[in-house]
Amino acid sequence: MPWLTVLWLLPAVASVVVMLLPAERAARAKTTGVGASLIVLVWAVILAFRFDSGGGRFQLTEDLSWIPEFGARYSLGLDGLGLALILLTAALTPLLLLAGWRDADSPGSGRRAKSVHIYVALLLAVEAMVLMSFVATDVLLFYIFFEAMLVPMYFLIGGFGSDGPGVRPERSRAAVTFLLYNLLGGLVMLAAVIGLFVVAGDFDFVSISQGVRDGSLDMSSTTQNLLFAGFVFAFAVKAPLWPLHTWLPNAAVSTTPAAAVMMMAVMDKVGTFAMLRFCVGLFPDASATFAPLLCTLAVISIVYGAVMAIGQRDVMRLIAYTSISHFGFIVLGVFALTSQGQSGSALYMVNHGVSTAALFLIAGFLVSRRESSLIADYGGVQKIAPVLAGTFLVAGLATLSLPGLGPFISEFLVLIGTFVRYPVAGIIAAIALVLSAVYILWTYQRMMGGPVRESSSTITDLGIREKVVVVPLIAALLVLGFYPRLILDFVNPTVDASISSVHGGDR
Repeated sequence: MPWLTVLWLLPAVASVVVMLLPAERAARAKTTGVGASLIVLVWAVILAFRFDSGGGRFQLTEDLSWIPEFGARYSLGLDGLGLALILLTAALTPLLLLAGWRDADSPGSGRRAKSVHIYVALLLAVEAMVLMSFVATDVLLFYIFFEAMLVPMYFLIGGFGSDGPGVRPERSRAAVTFLLYNLLGGLVMLAAVIGLFVVAGDFDFVSISQGVRDGSLDMSSTTQNLLFAGFVFAFAVKAPLWPLHTWLPNAAVSTTPAAAVMMMAVMDKVGTFAMLRFCVGLFPDASATFAPLLCTLAVISIVYGAVMAIGQRDVMRLIAYTSISHFGFIVLGVFALTSQGQSGSALYMVNHGVSTAALFLIAGFLVSRRESSLIADYGGVQKIAPVLAGTFLVAGLATLSLPGLGPFISEFLVLIGTFVRYPVAGIIAAIALVLSAVYILWTYQRMMGGPVRESSSTITDLGIREKVVVVPLIAALLVLGFYPRLILDFVNPTVDASISSVHGGDR
Protein backbone atom coordinates (compact mmCIF):
# COMPACT_ATOMS: atom_id res chain seq x y z
CA MET A 1 0.00 0.00 0.00
CA PRO A 2 1.51 3.38 -0.99
CA TRP A 3 0.41 5.00 2.26
CA LEU A 4 2.09 8.36 1.75
CA THR A 5 1.06 8.74 -1.87
CA VAL A 6 -2.56 8.14 -0.93
CA LEU A 7 -2.22 10.71 1.86
CA TRP A 8 -1.57 13.64 -0.47
CA LEU A 9 -3.52 12.32 -3.46
CA LEU A 10 -6.78 12.19 -1.48
CA PRO A 11 -7.11 15.99 -1.09
CA ALA A 12 -5.58 16.58 -4.53
CA VAL A 13 -8.19 14.41 -6.25
CA ALA A 14 -10.94 15.89 -4.09
CA SER A 15 -9.85 19.37 -5.18
CA VAL A 16 -10.29 18.41 -8.83
CA VAL A 17 -13.64 16.72 -8.16
CA VAL A 18 -14.97 19.82 -6.40
CA MET A 19 -13.92 22.00 -9.32
CA LEU A 20 -15.80 19.73 -11.76
CA LEU A 21 -19.09 19.83 -9.87
CA PRO A 22 -21.86 21.88 -11.54
CA ALA A 23 -21.80 25.55 -10.55
CA GLU A 24 -25.28 25.38 -9.01
CA ARG A 25 -24.20 22.60 -6.61
CA ALA A 26 -22.41 24.88 -4.16
CA ALA A 27 -23.65 22.96 -1.12
CA ARG A 28 -22.41 19.70 -2.66
CA ALA A 29 -18.98 21.30 -3.14
CA LYS A 30 -18.81 22.14 0.55
CA THR A 31 -19.93 18.74 1.79
CA THR A 32 -17.57 17.01 -0.64
CA GLY A 33 -14.68 19.11 0.63
CA VAL A 34 -15.46 18.42 4.28
CA GLY A 35 -16.00 14.72 3.61
CA ALA A 36 -12.72 14.38 1.73
CA SER A 37 -10.82 16.22 4.45
CA LEU A 38 -12.29 13.90 7.10
CA ILE A 39 -11.12 10.89 5.08
CA VAL A 40 -7.64 12.43 5.00
CA LEU A 41 -7.80 12.87 8.77
CA VAL A 42 -8.73 9.21 9.24
CA TRP A 43 -5.87 8.21 6.93
CA ALA A 44 -3.43 10.36 8.94
CA VAL A 45 -4.57 8.72 12.17
CA ILE A 46 -3.99 5.29 10.61
CA LEU A 47 -0.48 6.41 9.67
CA ALA A 48 0.10 7.45 13.29
CA PHE A 49 -0.84 3.98 14.51
CA ARG A 50 1.38 2.33 11.90
CA PHE A 51 4.34 4.56 12.80
CA ASP A 52 6.84 3.03 15.24
CA SER A 53 8.45 5.80 17.28
CA GLY A 54 11.20 3.36 18.27
CA GLY A 55 11.89 2.26 14.70
CA GLY A 56 14.00 3.87 12.00
CA ARG A 57 13.80 7.56 11.26
CA PHE A 58 11.98 7.26 7.92
CA GLN A 59 9.18 4.73 7.69
CA LEU A 60 6.51 3.74 5.14
CA THR A 61 9.01 4.75 2.49
CA GLU A 62 8.30 4.83 -1.24
CA ASP A 63 10.98 5.17 -3.89
CA LEU A 64 10.52 5.27 -7.67
CA SER A 65 12.63 6.59 -10.50
CA TRP A 66 11.35 9.99 -11.59
CA ILE A 67 13.91 11.89 -13.73
CA PRO A 68 16.85 9.49 -14.22
CA GLU A 69 18.91 12.10 -16.10
CA PHE A 70 18.96 14.28 -12.96
CA GLY A 71 19.07 11.50 -10.45
CA ALA A 72 15.75 12.78 -9.12
CA ARG A 73 13.37 10.23 -7.59
CA TYR A 74 9.83 10.12 -6.33
CA SER A 75 11.05 9.43 -2.82
CA LEU A 76 8.79 9.66 0.22
CA GLY A 77 9.37 8.86 3.87
CA LEU A 78 7.63 9.58 7.17
CA ASP A 79 9.51 10.67 10.28
CA GLY A 80 8.14 11.79 13.64
CA LEU A 81 8.23 15.52 12.92
CA GLY A 82 6.51 15.06 9.57
CA LEU A 83 3.85 12.87 11.22
CA ALA A 84 3.11 15.50 13.89
CA LEU A 85 2.61 18.19 11.28
CA ILE A 86 0.57 15.87 9.06
CA LEU A 87 -1.80 15.27 11.97
CA LEU A 88 -2.02 19.02 12.55
CA THR A 89 -2.77 19.71 8.87
CA ALA A 90 -5.30 16.89 8.55
CA ALA A 91 -7.11 17.89 11.75
CA LEU A 92 -7.29 21.60 10.93
CA THR A 93 -8.50 21.34 7.32
CA PRO A 94 -12.06 20.03 8.00
CA LEU A 95 -12.41 22.59 10.80
CA LEU A 96 -11.34 25.37 8.44
CA LEU A 97 -13.81 24.24 5.79
CA LEU A 98 -16.57 24.30 8.41
CA ALA A 99 -15.43 27.67 9.76
CA GLY A 100 -15.45 29.12 6.25
CA TRP A 101 -18.77 27.53 5.30
CA ARG A 102 -20.24 30.89 4.27
CA ASP A 103 -17.05 32.69 3.28
CA ALA A 104 -17.58 32.36 -0.46
CA ASP A 105 -21.34 32.72 -0.67
CA SER A 106 -22.24 35.23 2.03
CA PRO A 107 -25.07 37.63 1.13
CA GLY A 108 -23.85 40.75 -0.55
CA SER A 109 -20.47 39.29 -1.38
CA GLY A 110 -21.09 39.81 -5.08
CA ARG A 111 -19.47 36.47 -5.92
CA ARG A 112 -20.90 33.89 -8.25
CA ALA A 113 -21.86 30.47 -6.96
CA LYS A 114 -18.87 28.99 -8.79
CA SER A 115 -16.60 30.83 -6.34
CA VAL A 116 -17.69 28.38 -3.67
CA HIS A 117 -16.19 25.54 -5.71
CA ILE A 118 -13.01 27.50 -6.28
CA TYR A 119 -12.66 28.37 -2.60
CA VAL A 120 -13.09 24.80 -1.37
CA ALA A 121 -10.87 23.40 -4.13
CA LEU A 122 -8.08 25.87 -3.36
CA LEU A 123 -8.08 24.97 0.35
CA LEU A 124 -7.88 21.26 -0.53
CA ALA A 125 -5.07 21.95 -3.01
CA VAL A 126 -3.04 23.73 -0.34
CA GLU A 127 -3.58 20.80 2.02
CA ALA A 128 -2.39 18.31 -0.61
CA MET A 129 0.80 20.23 -1.36
CA VAL A 130 1.62 20.81 2.29
CA LEU A 131 1.17 17.12 3.08
CA MET A 132 3.48 16.22 0.20
CA SER A 133 6.11 18.63 1.54
CA PHE A 134 6.13 16.86 4.90
CA VAL A 135 6.88 13.43 3.37
CA ALA A 136 9.15 14.26 0.40
CA THR A 137 12.71 13.05 0.97
CA ASP A 138 13.94 14.00 -2.50
CA VAL A 139 15.12 17.62 -2.32
CA LEU A 140 13.95 18.49 -5.85
CA LEU A 141 10.54 16.94 -5.23
CA PHE A 142 10.23 18.93 -2.01
CA TYR A 143 11.21 22.13 -3.79
CA ILE A 144 8.55 21.70 -6.47
CA PHE A 145 5.73 21.39 -3.95
CA PHE A 146 7.30 24.04 -1.71
CA GLU A 147 6.82 26.47 -4.61
CA ALA A 148 3.59 25.04 -6.06
CA MET A 149 1.62 25.69 -2.87
CA LEU A 150 2.07 29.43 -3.48
CA VAL A 151 -0.34 29.32 -6.44
CA PRO A 152 -3.55 28.26 -4.65
CA MET A 153 -2.68 30.45 -1.67
CA TYR A 154 -2.18 33.44 -3.98
CA PHE A 155 -5.71 33.02 -5.34
CA LEU A 156 -7.12 32.53 -1.83
CA ILE A 157 -5.61 35.86 -0.79
CA GLY A 158 -6.41 37.80 -3.94
CA GLY A 159 -9.80 36.30 -4.74
CA PHE A 160 -11.50 36.07 -1.36
CA GLY A 161 -11.75 38.05 1.84
CA SER A 162 -12.27 41.79 1.62
CA ASP A 163 -10.49 45.13 1.46
CA GLY A 164 -12.22 46.18 4.68
CA PRO A 165 -13.58 46.73 7.27
CA GLY A 166 -10.78 47.69 9.59
CA VAL A 167 -7.23 48.50 8.68
CA ARG A 168 -6.89 46.43 5.50
CA PRO A 169 -4.74 46.72 2.38
CA GLU A 170 -6.06 45.94 -1.05
CA ARG A 171 -6.36 42.21 -1.55
CA SER A 172 -4.62 42.29 -4.91
CA ARG A 173 -1.64 44.16 -3.50
CA ALA A 174 -1.37 41.82 -0.51
CA ALA A 175 -1.54 38.78 -2.79
CA VAL A 176 1.13 40.10 -5.15
CA THR A 177 3.42 40.97 -2.22
CA PHE A 178 2.97 37.49 -0.79
CA LEU A 179 3.80 35.91 -4.13
CA LEU A 180 6.81 38.09 -4.90
CA TYR A 181 8.42 37.56 -1.49
CA ASN A 182 8.00 33.81 -1.64
CA LEU A 183 9.04 33.54 -5.29
CA LEU A 184 12.21 35.44 -4.48
CA GLY A 185 12.95 33.00 -1.69
CA GLY A 186 12.18 30.12 -4.02
CA LEU A 187 14.54 31.38 -6.71
CA VAL A 188 17.38 31.65 -4.22
CA MET A 189 16.61 28.16 -3.01
CA LEU A 190 16.55 26.84 -6.59
CA ALA A 191 20.12 28.05 -7.06
CA ALA A 192 21.07 26.25 -3.84
CA VAL A 193 19.29 23.07 -4.96
CA ILE A 194 21.24 23.11 -8.22
CA GLY A 195 24.45 23.69 -6.29
CA LEU A 196 23.64 20.75 -4.02
CA PHE A 197 23.18 18.51 -7.06
CA VAL A 198 26.53 19.63 -8.48
CA VAL A 199 28.23 18.73 -5.20
CA ALA A 200 26.34 15.56 -4.29
CA GLY A 201 25.32 14.17 -7.69
CA ASP A 202 21.70 13.51 -6.67
CA PHE A 203 18.82 14.95 -4.63
CA ASP A 204 18.28 12.20 -2.06
CA PHE A 205 18.14 13.73 1.41
CA VAL A 206 18.95 10.49 3.23
CA SER A 207 22.10 9.67 1.27
CA ILE A 208 23.36 13.28 1.20
CA SER A 209 22.86 13.80 4.92
CA GLN A 210 24.55 10.48 5.66
CA GLY A 211 27.48 11.41 3.41
CA VAL A 212 27.88 14.75 5.18
CA ARG A 213 27.70 13.07 8.57
CA ASP A 214 30.29 10.35 7.93
CA GLY A 215 32.56 12.50 5.75
CA SER A 216 32.15 10.45 2.57
CA LEU A 217 30.71 13.48 0.77
CA ASP A 218 33.39 16.08 0.16
CA MET A 219 31.81 19.49 0.77
CA SER A 220 34.03 22.40 1.78
CA SER A 221 32.91 24.72 4.57
CA THR A 222 32.53 27.60 2.09
CA THR A 223 30.30 25.54 -0.18
CA GLN A 224 28.24 24.32 2.75
CA ASN A 225 27.81 27.88 4.05
CA LEU A 226 26.66 29.16 0.66
CA LEU A 227 24.20 26.34 0.11
CA PHE A 228 22.88 26.69 3.66
CA ALA A 229 22.33 30.42 3.11
CA GLY A 230 20.27 29.70 -0.01
CA PHE A 231 18.07 27.18 1.76
CA VAL A 232 17.58 29.13 4.97
CA PHE A 233 16.72 32.35 3.10
CA ALA A 234 13.77 30.65 1.38
CA PHE A 235 12.61 29.04 4.60
CA ALA A 236 12.95 32.31 6.54
CA VAL A 237 10.65 34.00 4.01
CA LYS A 238 8.08 31.22 4.33
CA ALA A 239 8.28 31.04 8.13
CA PRO A 240 8.47 34.16 8.23
CA LEU A 241 11.48 35.54 10.12
CA TRP A 242 12.33 39.21 10.64
CA PRO A 243 13.17 41.15 8.43
CA LEU A 244 11.53 38.96 5.75
CA HIS A 245 8.16 39.02 7.49
CA THR A 246 6.46 42.08 6.00
CA TRP A 247 4.22 40.14 3.61
CA LEU A 248 2.44 38.23 6.38
CA PRO A 249 0.22 40.81 8.18
CA ASN A 250 -1.28 42.18 4.97
CA ALA A 251 -1.85 38.72 3.53
CA ALA A 252 -3.45 37.43 6.74
CA VAL A 253 -6.00 40.24 7.06
CA SER A 254 -6.85 40.44 3.36
CA THR A 255 -8.20 36.93 2.94
CA THR A 256 -10.85 35.01 4.87
CA PRO A 257 -10.07 33.85 8.43
CA ALA A 258 -10.10 30.19 7.35
CA ALA A 259 -7.65 30.82 4.49
CA ALA A 260 -5.47 32.96 6.76
CA VAL A 261 -5.26 30.11 9.28
CA MET A 262 -4.39 27.69 6.48
CA MET A 263 -1.53 30.04 5.61
CA MET A 264 -0.22 30.86 9.11
CA ALA A 265 -0.95 27.64 10.99
CA VAL A 266 -0.30 25.12 8.20
CA MET A 267 1.56 26.39 5.12
CA ASP A 268 4.09 28.54 6.96
CA LYS A 269 5.06 25.51 9.08
CA VAL A 270 6.72 24.10 5.98
CA GLY A 271 9.39 26.79 6.44
CA THR A 272 10.27 25.91 10.04
CA PHE A 273 9.91 22.19 9.33
CA ALA A 274 12.40 22.53 6.46
CA MET A 275 14.84 24.44 8.66
CA LEU A 276 14.99 21.50 11.03
CA ARG A 277 15.06 18.78 8.38
CA PHE A 278 17.03 20.23 5.48
CA CYS A 279 19.14 23.06 6.90
CA VAL A 280 20.35 21.17 9.97
CA GLY A 281 20.30 17.74 8.30
CA LEU A 282 22.15 18.65 5.11
CA PHE A 283 24.44 21.39 6.43
CA PRO A 284 25.22 20.67 10.09
CA ASP A 285 28.49 22.63 10.22
CA ALA A 286 26.94 25.63 8.50
CA SER A 287 24.02 25.44 10.93
CA ALA A 288 26.44 25.74 13.82
CA THR A 289 28.25 28.61 12.07
CA PHE A 290 25.08 30.63 11.37
CA ALA A 291 23.28 29.71 14.60
CA PRO A 292 24.24 32.90 16.50
CA LEU A 293 22.98 35.10 13.65
CA LEU A 294 19.73 33.19 13.25
CA CYS A 295 19.10 33.15 17.00
CA THR A 296 19.62 36.92 17.01
CA LEU A 297 17.09 37.37 14.20
CA ALA A 298 14.70 35.05 16.03
CA VAL A 299 14.89 37.14 19.20
CA ILE A 300 14.28 40.29 17.17
CA SER A 301 11.21 38.60 15.64
CA ILE A 302 9.94 37.69 19.10
CA VAL A 303 10.22 41.21 20.45
CA TYR A 304 9.23 42.99 17.24
CA GLY A 305 6.10 40.89 16.71
CA ALA A 306 4.96 41.45 20.30
CA VAL A 307 5.59 45.21 20.24
CA MET A 308 3.82 45.62 16.91
CA ALA A 309 0.86 43.59 18.17
CA ILE A 310 0.42 45.94 21.13
CA GLY A 311 0.07 48.93 18.81
CA GLN A 312 -2.53 47.46 16.43
CA ARG A 313 -6.07 48.82 16.05
CA ASP A 314 -7.24 45.88 13.91
CA VAL A 315 -7.73 42.65 15.91
CA MET A 316 -6.96 40.40 12.93
CA ARG A 317 -3.74 42.27 12.20
CA LEU A 318 -2.84 42.01 15.90
CA ILE A 319 -3.13 38.23 15.76
CA ALA A 320 -1.04 38.14 12.58
CA TYR A 321 1.78 39.98 14.37
CA THR A 322 1.61 37.55 17.28
CA SER A 323 2.41 34.78 14.80
CA ILE A 324 5.62 36.58 13.81
CA SER A 325 6.61 36.55 17.46
CA HIS A 326 5.75 32.86 17.83
CA PHE A 327 7.67 31.90 14.70
CA GLY A 328 10.63 33.63 16.33
CA PHE A 329 10.40 31.16 19.22
CA ILE A 330 10.24 28.23 16.80
CA VAL A 331 13.34 29.37 14.87
CA LEU A 332 15.15 30.08 18.16
CA GLY A 333 14.55 26.51 19.28
CA VAL A 334 15.77 25.05 15.99
CA PHE A 335 19.07 26.94 15.96
CA ALA A 336 19.78 26.74 19.66
CA LEU A 337 21.03 23.31 18.51
CA THR A 338 20.07 21.57 21.73
CA SER A 339 17.73 18.62 22.13
CA GLN A 340 15.43 20.58 24.45
CA GLY A 341 15.33 23.53 22.09
CA GLN A 342 14.54 21.49 18.99
CA SER A 343 11.98 19.30 20.79
CA GLY A 344 10.31 22.47 22.05
CA SER A 345 10.43 23.94 18.56
CA ALA A 346 8.82 20.86 17.01
CA LEU A 347 6.12 20.83 19.68
CA TYR A 348 5.65 24.59 19.23
CA MET A 349 4.88 24.09 15.54
CA VAL A 350 1.86 21.99 16.52
CA ASN A 351 0.77 24.13 19.46
CA HIS A 352 1.06 27.35 17.50
CA GLY A 353 -1.07 25.87 14.75
CA VAL A 354 -3.84 24.98 17.20
CA SER A 355 -3.74 28.19 19.26
CA THR A 356 -3.53 30.50 16.25
CA ALA A 357 -6.37 28.65 14.54
CA ALA A 358 -8.54 29.02 17.64
CA LEU A 359 -7.80 32.71 18.20
CA PHE A 360 -8.04 33.78 14.56
CA LEU A 361 -11.22 31.84 13.83
CA ILE A 362 -13.00 33.05 16.96
CA ALA A 363 -12.00 36.62 16.12
CA GLY A 364 -13.28 36.00 12.60
CA PHE A 365 -16.64 34.83 13.94
CA LEU A 366 -16.86 38.02 15.98
CA VAL A 367 -15.87 40.28 13.09
CA SER A 368 -18.46 38.67 10.80
CA ARG A 369 -21.18 39.62 13.28
CA ARG A 370 -20.19 43.27 13.70
CA GLU A 371 -18.66 43.66 10.22
CA SER A 372 -15.68 45.49 11.66
CA SER A 373 -12.27 44.31 12.81
CA LEU A 374 -11.42 47.53 14.66
CA ILE A 375 -10.89 46.88 18.36
CA ALA A 376 -12.45 50.24 19.25
CA ASP A 377 -15.79 49.15 17.75
CA TYR A 378 -16.33 46.53 20.45
CA GLY A 379 -17.04 46.48 24.15
CA GLY A 380 -18.95 44.36 26.64
CA VAL A 381 -19.11 41.33 24.37
CA GLN A 382 -18.72 38.93 27.31
CA LYS A 383 -22.12 40.04 28.63
CA ILE A 384 -24.05 39.24 25.46
CA ALA A 385 -21.92 36.44 23.96
CA PRO A 386 -20.24 34.67 26.91
CA VAL A 387 -19.21 31.52 25.03
CA LEU A 388 -17.57 33.55 22.27
CA ALA A 389 -15.77 35.75 24.80
CA GLY A 390 -14.74 32.79 26.97
CA THR A 391 -13.26 30.79 24.13
CA PHE A 392 -11.48 33.91 22.85
CA LEU A 393 -9.93 34.32 26.31
CA VAL A 394 -8.77 30.69 26.48
CA ALA A 395 -7.24 30.91 23.01
CA GLY A 396 -5.61 34.21 23.94
CA LEU A 397 -4.17 32.77 27.15
CA ALA A 398 -2.75 29.91 25.10
CA THR A 399 -0.88 32.40 22.89
CA LEU A 400 0.75 33.94 25.97
CA SER A 401 1.72 30.41 27.11
CA LEU A 402 -0.37 30.08 30.26
CA PRO A 403 0.60 26.92 32.20
CA GLY A 404 -1.89 24.15 31.54
CA LEU A 405 -2.32 25.06 27.89
CA GLY A 406 -0.31 23.54 25.02
CA PRO A 407 2.10 26.36 24.08
CA PHE A 408 3.49 26.60 27.65
CA ILE A 409 5.46 23.35 27.49
CA SER A 410 6.85 24.08 24.03
CA GLU A 411 7.90 27.61 24.94
CA PHE A 412 9.41 26.36 28.20
CA LEU A 413 11.50 23.77 26.34
CA VAL A 414 12.68 26.36 23.81
CA LEU A 415 13.79 28.71 26.57
CA ILE A 416 15.60 25.95 28.49
CA GLY A 417 17.38 24.81 25.35
CA THR A 418 18.34 28.38 24.47
CA PHE A 419 19.69 29.24 27.93
CA VAL A 420 22.22 26.40 27.64
CA ARG A 421 23.98 27.96 24.63
CA TYR A 422 22.77 31.56 24.34
CA PRO A 423 21.77 32.83 27.79
CA VAL A 424 21.34 36.44 26.67
CA ALA A 425 18.96 35.43 23.90
CA GLY A 426 17.07 33.24 26.36
CA ILE A 427 16.70 36.09 28.84
CA ILE A 428 15.43 38.53 26.22
CA ALA A 429 12.97 35.97 24.86
CA ALA A 430 11.69 35.27 28.37
CA ILE A 431 11.19 38.97 29.08
CA ALA A 432 9.24 39.28 25.84
CA LEU A 433 6.60 36.99 27.36
CA VAL A 434 5.46 40.00 29.39
CA LEU A 435 4.65 41.77 26.14
CA SER A 436 2.41 38.91 25.03
CA ALA A 437 0.44 39.25 28.26
CA VAL A 438 -0.01 42.93 27.51
CA TYR A 439 -1.40 42.59 24.00
CA ILE A 440 -3.74 39.69 24.81
CA LEU A 441 -5.18 40.89 28.11
CA TRP A 442 -5.47 44.50 26.97
CA THR A 443 -7.27 43.41 23.81
CA TYR A 444 -9.65 41.22 25.79
CA GLN A 445 -10.37 44.04 28.21
CA ARG A 446 -11.16 46.52 25.42
CA MET A 447 -13.27 44.16 23.30
CA MET A 448 -14.96 41.85 25.77
CA GLY A 449 -15.02 43.82 29.04
CA GLY A 450 -16.74 46.99 30.14
CA PRO A 451 -20.25 48.14 29.29
CA VAL A 452 -21.97 46.89 26.16
CA ARG A 453 -21.50 49.34 23.33
CA GLU A 454 -24.60 50.19 21.35
CA SER A 455 -22.80 49.13 18.16
CA SER A 456 -22.13 45.70 19.72
CA SER A 457 -25.55 45.09 21.21
CA THR A 458 -26.72 42.92 18.31
CA ILE A 459 -23.80 40.48 18.51
CA THR A 460 -24.95 36.89 19.02
CA ASP A 461 -23.13 34.01 20.65
CA LEU A 462 -21.50 31.12 18.82
CA GLY A 463 -23.81 28.86 16.87
CA ILE A 464 -23.68 25.07 16.63
CA ARG A 465 -21.43 25.00 13.56
CA GLU A 466 -19.02 27.47 15.16
CA LYS A 467 -18.92 25.48 18.40
CA VAL A 468 -18.12 22.33 16.41
CA VAL A 469 -15.09 24.23 15.07
CA VAL A 470 -13.94 25.81 18.33
CA VAL A 471 -14.47 23.01 20.88
CA PRO A 472 -11.92 20.56 19.36
CA LEU A 473 -9.31 23.34 19.22
CA ILE A 474 -9.81 24.29 22.88
CA ALA A 475 -9.78 20.61 23.86
CA ALA A 476 -6.51 20.08 21.95
CA LEU A 477 -4.90 23.01 23.79
CA LEU A 478 -5.88 21.46 27.13
CA VAL A 479 -4.78 17.93 26.21
CA LEU A 480 -1.39 19.06 24.86
CA GLY A 481 -0.96 21.29 27.91
CA PHE A 482 -1.16 18.33 30.28
CA TYR A 483 0.10 15.52 28.04
CA PRO A 484 2.65 16.84 25.52
CA ARG A 485 4.07 13.33 25.09
CA LEU A 486 1.40 12.76 22.45
CA ILE A 487 3.64 14.81 20.16
CA LEU A 488 7.04 14.56 21.84
CA ASP A 489 7.14 10.76 21.57
CA PHE A 490 6.94 11.18 17.79
CA VAL A 491 9.36 14.09 17.34
CA ASN A 492 12.12 13.22 19.83
CA PRO A 493 13.77 10.54 17.64
CA THR A 494 13.87 13.05 14.77
CA VAL A 495 15.43 15.64 17.07
CA ASP A 496 18.01 13.13 18.31
CA ALA A 497 19.03 12.39 14.73
CA SER A 498 19.25 16.12 13.99
CA ILE A 499 21.37 16.95 17.02
CA SER A 500 23.71 13.99 16.49
CA SER A 501 24.65 15.37 13.06
CA VAL A 502 25.73 18.77 14.38
CA HIS A 503 29.25 19.13 15.69
CA GLY A 504 28.98 21.10 18.90
CA GLY A 505 25.28 20.47 19.32
CA ASP A 506 24.14 19.64 22.88
CA ARG A 507 22.08 16.51 23.44
